Amino acid sequence: MHDQVTKTIDAIRPAIQADGGDIILHGVDEDTGVITIELIGACVSCPASTVTLKAGVERIMKDRVPGVTAVHAVGLESESAVSL
Repeated sequence: MHDQVTKTIDAIRPAIQADGGDIILHGVDEDTGVITIELIGACVSCPASTVTLKAGVERIMKDRVPGVTAVHAVGLESESAVSL
C-alpha cells in the first residue's frame, strides 16, 4: 500500500506545486487505511486547502489505492470542518 500511496502523491504533486504549494507524505496506517500528509507552501494559508485535501487528495487516494479510508493533514486546523 505504501508504494501505491507514494506513486499517487507523486502524481498529485505537480498540480499542487502549480498553485505554489506542495504535499509531503507523513504516514500510511495499513491497518486503518488512514494516510497522513502535510500541505505546505501556499497551501498553508489557502482557504481552499480543506477542499483540496478532501475533494482532491482524499478522493484520488481512495480511487487509486485500495484500502484507503481517509486522508488526514497535519497542521490543517479546519480539516474536521469539511466532510465530503
